[in-house]
Parts: sequence; structure tokens; C-alpha cells
Amino acid sequence: MPDPSEFYAANLEKLRAEKKRLQRRKSVFGMLRLGNIFALVIVFYFLYSFGWAYVAGASILLLILFTRLVHRDLSNRASLIHTSHLIRINENEGEALNGNYSTFPNGEKFQQKEHYYANDLDLFGQASLFQFLNRTCSDMGAATLASWLLAPSQPEVIVKRQQAVKELAGKIPWLQHLQAVGQESNIRQATLDRLNDWMESPSVFIQFKHWRWLRFFLPAIVLSCVGATIIGWMPLNSLYIILFLFAVIAFQLNKLIGPIHEQLSRMVDELDTLAQSIRMLENEQFNSALLQDMQSGFSSEGLPASKKIQQLKKLLDRLDIRYNIVISFPLNILLLWNLQQVLSLEQWKKQAEPDLQHWFAVLGEFEALNSFAVLHFNQPSWIFPELAPKHFYLEATELGHPLIAQKKRVNNFIRMEHNADLMLVTGSNMAGKSTYLRSVGIAVIMAMAGAPVCSRRFIVSPVLLLSSMRIADNLEESTSTFYAELKKLKTVIDKVNAGEKVFVLLDEILRGTNSLDRHTGSVALMKQLIHKNAAAIIATHDIALADLQQEFPNNIENYHFDVQVNNEELYFDYKLKPGVCTSMNASILMKKIGIEL
Repeated sequence: MPDPSEFYAANLEKLRAEKKRLQRRKSVFGMLRLGNIFALVIVFYFLYSFGWAYVAGASILLLILFTRLVHRDLSNRASLIHTSHLIRINENEGEALNGNYSTFPNGEKFQQKEHYYANDLDLFGQASLFQFLNRTCSDMGAATLASWLLAPSQPEVIVKRQQAVKELAGKIPWLQHLQAVGQESNIRQATLDRLNDWMESPSVFIQFKHWRWLRFFLPAIVLSCVGATIIGWMPLNSLYIILFLFAVIAFQLNKLIGPIHEQLSRMVDELDTLAQSIRMLENEQFNSALLQDMQSGFSSEGLPASKKIQQLKKLLDRLDIRYNIVISFPLNILLLWNLQQVLSLEQWKKQAEPDLQHWFAVLGEFEALNSFAVLHFNQPSWIFPELAPKHFYLEATELGHPLIAQKKRVNNFIRMEHNADLMLVTGSNMAGKSTYLRSVGIAVIMAMAGAPVCSRRFIVSPVLLLSSMRIADNLEESTSTFYAELKKLKTVIDKVNAGEKVFVLLDEILRGTNSLDRHTGSVALMKQLIHKNAAAIIATHDIALADLQQEFPNNIENYHFDVQVNNEELYFDYKLKPGVCTSMNASILMKKIGIEL
């Protein structure tokens, strides 16, 4: 794969040049259209004396030319918009490589008050893992990505996703075009909900089978009467009566059609985006099994999904004419226009009902995979995790936190080889214990989702992550910090006692109580984790807990982060080391703020 920085820089250069070319064409088309109008006036002025035939002939030719110019101008404007989106995409990726990913949606709406690990590991919100990964454009894509991060996937699914991500990472130009299409009109969950409500509601018109012939028979009557009046076979007063009757019919029908149209209106742009996106997915060549399976989800009997959605868009476009009274009035009297469109809509609903939900879902999965593919392209040195068949196993080298810039990131290691492995990490304040736990936790989450991780080597058993790291009281529920932590620990204990395959991260256990109770409770919890064969990492300031290794030498391993002190200045290397921490920095920090010790 090419160097990502060079790729985005080269892309930007080409795209900006293309945008300038399209802007020049836009100006030319504007001048040509204006010239066409002047030409029409001049033709009328000079050819009027030769007769109307010459004027009409020249006018028709100029109008055809004008129509072509309008069509080309609209196409050019669409290309200009698409190119502008591509420029923004490449600019954002260049910024992301430099550590600024704040332009991407942060998924704050997916935040949950209580979750096994989401709040502790900053899954959602500003500067979150979701924001770092997210390259989705639709609500379905964002929801899919969030769901993958919130729960571990099955091993076979993870392997398939890894293969798909590797293939998609080699299609970055294509992925960017797909992103640009998605950004032209973001597909919202509200649109899908409205479509689903309409799909599930009973059809109002198609159930009356006689509409199959009345929809053609009634317009044929009124058009015949108009024709008969024109050639003199029917008096004008009789035509007025017939037109009035058909106006009443159209008005009554419109009262039934109105609610249906209101339910489906204002979604044409999103349907166009959906159709274009799916068309790109239908026409692309894929090799991995998962991508081929997803692509086949757009194929069904009859037309491809993109054309079916385009049909729906055109029907809604035609139905939108009812908002234009000048055009809608004659069309509904002469052709029962609104009825024709609604009958076609209900026929479309009958044919597409089994597939509609699936089309949106598959597009969401593609977008989530695209997010991982962009990550793989941007970080080619990151590794795709291997899945260990036995439980529990976790091994990593050069493991770092993905949200810390590479220049500042300090990588570490981990190796846990069996159940009841308990890793106790001691260390001074700010030495890196919590960051280390979060690095391990995020890597496990990304591995269980099918994404590459910030590591040189990473092997992990399929596992559910549990954590208790960031605890806050809840005034709304009258919950103290200590009780809030107990609730989280109860979740851990319940899962462990049930024998589930879990991996536990704990940072400063029982911080909300006195030191004696805290130590006693921590010892009891550690012993319970060992007896229940639960793998865990525990970060703590309580160095006395390290003495438990003598009682459980095959289960507990002590590691630490230390600090170097020089002239009362603190220096951290943030490197994990075997053994127990012997250097603490709290007294120095207290002196610095003025506490006399």
C-alpha cells in the first residue's frame, strides 16, 4: 500500500485542480445559457419577417440546445459537489494522520449510562475511540460501528471481517467515492423508520382491485371528452360538467393520498444517495467471502436493489408535483395523477417489502467495514490480531494506545497464558497505569470487532471485556461513588461466578472507602477472581497487595510503572517493568502545591 500521507497529499493536488476545471466549466455554461437566450431574441427579431415557420424552427433548435446546456450544467454541478466532498475527505484524513480527528462524528448518542466497559475506555464522545475510527456517513453505518464496539463478535465473524477489511484497504479511492456519495445527503434513521411505518401499514388503494382498470378507464373518459369538444362533437358546457365531476373525484382521492405522501415526503435526496451507494456496491468486484455475501444481499428477483430504490425515488418525485397547484390541478383532473403514483407506490411496496430493511442494514455494515479499512490504510504497521483457541490467552508486543499520537506514544507488552492469571500493576501517580489498562482494553475491543490494533503482535482469546476504572456518583439516583463502584464490581462478580469467558480490568479497587476496608476487600476480590479462574489486570497504589504473589505464585505476577526524581522534578518513561514499584511521587506533588510535609 502507498504511504498514506503521500497518497492524501497527491489526491488533494489532483482534486483541487479538478475543482478549478469544473468551476471554469460552470462559468462557461452560465455564459452559454445567457448567450442562448440572447440568440433566441435575435432569431425572433430577424426571422419574424420571413414567417413563423422560420421562427418556430430556429426557436426549437435553440431550445433543444438550451436544454442540453442545462443538463450538462447540472451534471457539472453534481461533479463539482462530489469533488468538493472528496477534497474534504482527503483533508480530514490528512488531519487525522496528524492526530486531529475532531471533524468526525463522535457517536455521543450511543453513550450508555451503564455498560461493561464503554465509559471507562472512552468509546463515545469527544476524543473517543468511535470518533477516531468513524468514517460512516449514514445513521445505519454509525449504529453498526457502535454495536461492533459495544459487544464482542463471534470468532468466525471476526476472521471474515479481517479479510474484508484487508481487501477494502486496497480500494481507498473507491471507498472515498462511496464516502463522498454518502455525504451528499446523509441517510438518517428517521427516514428508514418512516419507510418501515409505511411498509407495515395496510395499502389503501391496491386492495380495491377495480382500480387496476379504473386508473386507465377514468382518464380515458375525460381525455376523450376533451378531444370531442376540441373537434366539435361535444358542447363546451357538457365538458365543464365532466371536468367538475372529475375535479370532485380528484379532491376526494387527494384526501386519502395526502397522509401517505406526507409520510414519504422529503426523503428523495436520501433515496438518491442510497441508490447511488448501492449501485457502487453492486458494480464493484469483491474477493473476500463476507463482501461477496453482503453484495449478494442487493440481488433479488427482478431488478437490482439500486434500480428498485431509484424507482421509488422517481415515484416520490412525481407525487411531489401535488405541491405545485398550477401543474397538479390539470394533471389530476385529466389523468388522476396522484392516484397513478400512489397505486404504483403500493405496487412497489408489495415487491420490495422483504428486502428494504436488509438494504439499509447491509449498507451500514459496508460503512463500518470501510471505517476499519481506512484505519488499516492509515496505520499499515498495526497488526490484525490472531485468535487463540484456548481460554485464556493474551499476548502483545509494542502495544500502544491508538488515540495517543505516534510521536508521544510509549508502547508496552503483555503476556497472560491461562485462566486465573492475575496481573497486578503498581506505580506512582501519573506513571501510566490507567493508560496501560486502557491500551489493553481498547486493543481487546478492536480485536473483538475485527479491526487492526495498535501493536506489533497481538494474540487474544475470544472474550468479553469487563472493567471498573472510572467511577462517578449519581445525584439523580442518589448513588454515592462507593456504591456506584460496588454496582460495577457486582456485574464483574456475577459474570465470574457464572463461569463466563471474561477478561477484567480494574483500576484502584474500592477507592471510596477507608484504607483498611479497601485493602481487605481488594484481597478478597483478588482471591475470588483466582478461585473462579478469571483473568484480570488490577492497577493499584496499594503495594501491600503485591505480597499475595507469595500465596499464589502461579497466578499473580507483579509489574510496575516507576518515576525518576531529580532535584524534586519528576521524570516518567511510561514503560512497564517486572516487580513491585518502590518509587512514589505523591509527597513531591503535595509539596509542589504548598502542603508542608
